[in-house]
Amino acid sequence: MNHTTERWFAVLAVVVLLASGLAVVAGPTQARSSGDIEFDPTVPDDYSFSAPTTPGQATVNGHTFGSLQSAVDAAEPGDTVRLRGRFDETVVVNTSNLTLVSEPGHLAQLNGTGVGDVLTLNGDRVTVQRVWIHNSGYDPAGNDAGIWVNSTNATIVDSRVTAVTFGIWIDGVNGVRIDDNTIVGRESVRPLSNRGNGIQVWKTEDSRLTDNRITDVRDGIYYSWASNVTARNNTMWGLRYGVHYMYSDDSRLENNTAFDNDVGYALMLSERIQVVNNTAVNNTGTSGHGILLKRIDHSVIEGNEVVDNGNGLYVFNSVNNSIAGNLILENRVGVHLTAGSIDERVYGNSFINNDNAVRAVIGELVAWNASDRGNYWSGARRSDADHDGINEVRYRPAGLVDHLVYQHPQATVFAASPAFDAIRRAESSFPVIQAPGVVDHYPLRDPPHHNWRHYYARNRS
Repeated sequence: MNHTTERWFAVLAVVVLLASGLAVVAGPTQARSSGDIEFDPTVPDDYSFSAPTTPGQATVNGHTFGSLQSAVDAAEPGDTVRLRGRFDETVVVNTSNLTLVSEPGHLAQLNGTGVGDVLTLNGDRVTVQRVWIHNSGYDPAGNDAGIWVNSTNATIVDSRVTAVTFGIWIDGVNGVRIDDNTIVGRESVRPLSNRGNGIQVWKTEDSRLTDNRITDVRDGIYYSWASNVTARNNTMWGLRYGVHYMYSDDSRLENNTAFDNDVGYALMLSERIQVVNNTAVNNTGTSGHGILLKRIDHSVIEGNEVVDNGNGLYVFNSVNNSIAGNLILENRVGVHLTAGSIDERVYGNSFINNDNAVRAVIGELVAWNASDRGNYWSGARRSDADHDGINEVRYRPAGLVDHLVYQHPQATVFAASPAFDAIRRAESSFPVIQAPGVVDHYPLRDPPHHNWRHYYARNRS
């Protein structure tokens, strides 16, 4: 693009602004300043747990065993096996309706051999409570796991699973509960693709994963051919993907936190997913997405806080989704829209201080608003003459300038120029050129999210 073309666009923009007759007042925009985001997740400070040194003792029906396997084999359905100390062995539980629990004031450890699975649950309705599972095999192809769950309605609660390839593997059984556990893989294993996943959810229905803390594995929670699974209040960091969906429908992600990963939530090839009230912060690795939607249809992404990622949301070949009420703050790109993702309902979101609010690599112009309510854009100008909370001037977060830059990368040098800024204002004020991209016909005057400032180390006025 030469100087003549740039000047022509500038003149056109000024003419359009004057012709529209609209008074445009600058809104409360702030430039993005990296390093100001403050995030203090609640996670354990230290994973150098002190292992018990006394030999293991397992008590069941008044009998004490030095081998946990011997105690489990002697147990009857409905029994409780009480543990203390350290057991250097691997264990298979075939008895149903059995509970393994550390004695009060103790955290018993089942220390594996570094080969295969440490604890295998085959009987139904088995409960593992306050037990430390440690040192599985190293083979991801062999699915070596800390706990292998082949137990319908199993419960694993308040336990530790450490130095493992896969943490907990749910192997095609339903009704599993995994609550309040700490799962730590092997930080020394590189690259991350050579690790297993924290919780592997394979062909399961009606299971629940809550309040778990997961790090140093490949993906925190990995879904494959699962359905009706709820994951709530889990915290995942230092991973490839915090959560990874593949071919898993009708499930719910709620109030989870994913930070310092490559991707916070990678949702792929699934339908009818509820992604509600989650947090994705500083997911800036090779891919660098807070929430990735790849061929995700008929789903709801609502009430999430997506902060300081590469792409806040990356929407690829996904249709008929609702993206509503999310805080999209200080990302390099707020929403990257591509590969035919043109049938989304996007409203009630707060786009604040992103380097680029929207990047739309699509072939047509799409509207992001629900009837008479759109989104808040910190880069928009206030023009709410009737004080109804809706600006009278539409907003083009991605329009002609973006389209020109995509088609002609050499034009990037002009992207921040006054002339191109004038074009953006012209597109917002008066629809002269309907270039492919995104338009918000009813941009909100004020952000729906009033708590966005708490992410800053120093408050801005």
